[in-house]
Amino acid sequence: MKVTARDRLFRARPGRCPVIPPLGTPRGDSRRKRAVGGGAVIDRASPSDVAMLAMGAGASLSQRAGAVLLLDPGTGFSVAQATALVADRIRSVPRLRRRLVRVPFGGGRPVWVDDPRFDLDLHVRERTCPAPGDERALLDLAAEVLTGPLPPSRWTAVFVTGLSDGAVALIVAFDHVLADGIGGLALLAALVDPARRPAPGGFPVPPPSLRSLAADAFAERLRALGRVRGYARDAKTAMAATGGLWPEPIARCSLLRPTGPRRRFAVVRADLAAVRSAAHRHGCTVNDALLTAIIGALGRVLRRRGEHVGELSVSVPVSARPIASSSELGNRFGVLIAALPVAGLPGQRMVRIAALLAGRKKAAAEASAAGLFGPMFRVLAAFGAYRWYLRHQRRIHTLVSNVRGPGRPLTFAGATIRQMIPVAVAESGNVTVSFEVLSYAGTLTITVIADPDGVPDLDELVAGLRHELAGAAVPALPAPAT
Repeated sequence: MKVTARDRLFRARPGRCPVIPPLGTPRGDSRRKRAVGGGAVIDRASPSDVAMLAMGAGASLSQRAGAVLLLDPGTGFSVAQATALVADRIRSVPRLRRRLVRVPFGGGRPVWVDDPRFDLDLHVRERTCPAPGDERALLDLAAEVLTGPLPPSRWTAVFVTGLSDGAVALIVAFDHVLADGIGGLALLAALVDPARRPAPGGFPVPPPSLRSLAADAFAERLRALGRVRGYARDAKTAMAATGGLWPEPIARCSLLRPTGPRRRFAVVRADLAAVRSAAHRHGCTVNDALLTAIIGALGRVLRRRGEHVGELSVSVPVSARPIASSSELGNRFGVLIAALPVAGLPGQRMVRIAALLAGRKKAAAEASAAGLFGPMFRVLAAFGAYRWYLRHQRRIHTLVSNVRGPGRPLTFAGATIRQMIPVAVAESGNVTVSFEVLSYAGTLTITVIADPDGVPDLDELVAGLRHELAGAAVPALPAPAT
């Protein structure tokens, strides 16, 4: 059989991409799927997606996110039947059966193409939870899944049996280039039991021709030229949200030290209504209350270590998506960075934190630094400079991501999802601890993600976080039995 140039193109290794792809625009990230005739679709990685790829190039860990779903299976639940449901439902999410491939010079950014060799067995597995089958054992297994290898389509789902109370867990993990936090929720929504879902399309869809890719890339460059005037404005907005190009170095402390490939998770839960009520008493938001508690807990740990820091710098992603949709994945978020106070009464600190963040949230949502400065990140990554910077940076002490999830309990394969625990890992350089927060069915779940060597006192940090929540009149919920 004759091998064409297009065949050679789409046999390229997944994840490879040009060093400096053409300039894009963060505000146009969602407009990257285009039909080009013959059933082919150009599904390009956005500028932010390619920046994420480059920033993870050569790292021991790529940036990954996901969730642990704890199911109440009841009678008649079957992992085999649930796996068959996953096989059926991913047909409505084309990205889950695609792989990311680079294109020749002049063809633009990498594209997602249907993988004719897609094998569900590589993506969906079953594991038995190690003894004693409690939450600690489940979280350790989740950390192992998230730090392990991913299949070509960059996602995996692991059913976990053997939990102490007979429940079944589902660990879902995906590479950040596939979806950001809000996009990840859309992926989960495509797997659970909704009333309606999009009709599946044909598979595999033929990949676009080299000619159509080149024409599309040329048209995109022309559109980018028309937006040059707005680029400077957006760059200024993005830099304002992150504290400027050359901010003052943050305080040195033990939260910053080179991290390894291992991660350990711990979970703190709180009643969402109580957090909201405590925040509203001070004219603040749930996010303000969470940051107050997290920064306070980190300050407590540092004092126990004999360190006293007046402010801690935190990085917070801000979604730029109007809605969550499984048809529009990838990355659409900005980042704000702010130095937040450690000392003072919780209510006073919350008000100060709200004031510090007020002007930056909108700016972060309007302009993505990763998309705007992606070419610079990719050049730095190509020469190994970006990884060096991550391991020596003095810009942030921690990261906090907060995503609002479903307000009512969901079901999967007829089983109620009684808990949804957010999880994530990343090549974090010298940031030893970060936090993922998700609200679900009235409960706020805070997952502490720590490098075990850099945070040997993780239990003290968890206790401090519970204490800070209690200080804001928010009772921390006990860990449910598993």
